[in-house]
Amino acid sequence: MTARDQTRRTTLDGRARPARSPIEAVAGPPLPERLFSARERKGVDLYRAERDTKIRAHYLAALERGDYAELPGAVYTKGFLRNYALYLGLDPEDVLFQWRLERGEDVPSEPVVVRSRPIETKTRGLTFSPSVIVAALMTMGILVFGAYLAVQLLRFAKPPTLDITDPPVALLEVDELSTSYVISGSSIAGASIAASTPGRDQPYRVTAGPDGTWSLEVELRRGKNQFDITATDPETGKQAETPRQVFITVPFLLIQAPTLAVDQPSEGTTFENGAIPVEGRATNATTVTVSAIYLGPIDGQVVVSTPAPSVDPGASPPTSSGPAPVVVEVGEDGAFSTPLELTAGRWAITITATSAQGKAASQTRTVAVAFEGVNLVVAIKGGPAWLKVWVDGLLESSIPAAGVSLPSGRTLTFTGKESIEVRTGSSGVTYFTLNGTSLGALGKSGIPETWLFRPPDPPLKTQRR
Repeated sequence: MTARDQTRRTTLDGRARPARSPIEAVAGPPLPERLFSARERKGVDLYRAERDTKIRAHYLAALERGDYAELPGAVYTKGFLRNYALYLGLDPEDVLFQWRLERGEDVPSEPVVVRSRPIETKTRGLTFSPSVIVAALMTMGILVFGAYLAVQLLRFAKPPTLDITDPPVALLEVDELSTSYVISGSSIAGASIAASTPGRDQPYRVTAGPDGTWSLEVELRRGKNQFDITATDPETGKQAETPRQVFITVPFLLIQAPTLAVDQPSEGTTFENGAIPVEGRATNATTVTVSAIYLGPIDGQVVVSTPAPSVDPGASPPTSSGPAPVVVEVGEDGAFSTPLELTAGRWAITITATSAQGKAASQTRTVAVAFEGVNLVVAIKGGPAWLKVWVDGLLESSIPAAGVSLPSGRTLTFTGKESIEVRTGSSGVTYFTLNGTSLGALGKSGIPETWLFRPPDPPLKTQRR
């Protein structure tokens, strides 16, 4: 040690100067707060972290709360902390050290190293020349442009985020009197949020605010209400990678009767064929029964006179005044749909929704069926048959000129303006339905015959081959 150093280590009165104590380290945030802040910086929620780390979300939440009693044990806790620290970009050894320290465990102390500051030397002032200034400006411009391109590329490559904050769970049951609910969440600023639900043509839509938050009010019906929620970036057109689903259930009142809304058919509608669509929605109902009663011919309508048809073995028995009732099940979203085959004339269609407790609700629609031209359905039942068809006097283009052999179970439909003529190799297995009226089989099995259909005249046997 030199005399100069010795002088520095003594005071004016000759006594030794006390050694400088190391600067105490400033205490950092607690470990739970560090973990929570690191996850927030990473921009993920607990469920995303659960998928990435394979650690259950409630264990991760316990680590971020410092609630170590919720964890299965110290060995598992160390493993969770190590894996979670690596996932969040933290030093796992440092995290484990802080965990032991906050638990009050004995940890080895490390010596504090106080580094001497280097002797400051005066630096020469910077000198700028025009070429240096131009080069600096060009470099700065290139860096700014590169940063702009990087931001745009990241924005176009990254889909928008989507989180649901209310309801807090995906499956929610509300009060039985609830008719609406406000769903809220977060995404990117200006994102287009859409919530679609079965039975509604257009989804609910809302635009996220500048802070990315959004909320929309949806209507509820009794039973399970399903909402599929997506987020779209309006500038890039990208959608969130994982759409969210929310199920909100409104309980049924035990004494409540079904409600029924019939979308089709509309009252007084006239159809040009006999396939009447029956569609609608029902609540608190398990089945819907559709029946029809014949009211008579349309004014000025000529009824086709037909021979007594043979029995169609595959047809349901009709009622005395209309076809057999059709029973359909109501879907989970309350929707129902079924076609109803009717002949020409005026009809009263009754739709009845029935609950599991036997309560019912009904609506009736009056419709008319007025066929235009000739509509002929040919069904092969009970054996194969060869067919040849003429529509309005010309060979049907969909069937070869030499005819076609059809197996049992095949059904063909032909439409003409004035007439349809059919040559069958087995009249007894060929069943006809003319303008909605079932004629059955007009001959015997194995007997070839040709039949001419020209309403309002009855079917006529001809010699055409």
